[in-house]
Amino acid sequence: MIVVGLTGGIGSGKTTVANFFKELGVPVYIADDEAKQLMVKSKVIRRKLIALFGDDAYIGKELNKPVIASKIFSDKAYLQQMNAIVHPKVASHFKRWLKKQDSPYVIKEAAIIFEHNNEALYDVIIAVTANLDERINRVIKRDNSSKSKIKAIIKNQMSDEDKIKKSHFVIYNDNLEDTKNQVKKTHLSILKHIKKLKI
Repeated sequence: MIVVGLTGGIGSGKTTVANFFKELGVPVYIADDEAKQLMVKSKVIRRKLIALFGDDAYIGKELNKPVIASKIFSDKAYLQQMNAIVHPKVASHFKRWLKKQDSPYVIKEAAIIFEHNNEALYDVIIAVTANLDERINRVIKRDNSSKSKIKAIIKNQMSDEDKIKKSHFVIYNDNLEDTKNQVKKTHLSILKHIKKLKI
């Protein structure tokens, strides 16, 4: 089965694009959502995160997001260590999920593909991009975050230009109707690509 990576910077609208693929019957795996669930459900992850961040890493059964976010934001070593705990579990969870799917291809939405040199895990990669001001406004609405904080996150991420160069397809997500049409075209192109592989 073909695994298609869907990536893009913060506020680019990856989830919106992923939902359009879902409407076309494509199974979609949202890596960030699964990671969040595993951080709550997995006793192993919980134990390791408490060892890394301290007892206030959780409030009851829930992750103490503000505490973890502030530590990650001030020290990248924390982020790397957290990823080393969570990412392997997400990867094995994805493999189990993939075995249950029956479709020409699946979408795996992951914010960080190129940054971790994970291109080899995907047969095709789609980059989602959008106007910078639009991206900032989306995140302000979604996370109630400040403009300066969002700009700092964007600065830390790989540029859209570099992501586009490394991707097979690009979806410009500035207008919903247009985005939907781009998703349909991309879907048909991927199906054509799969047919060629089977010849």
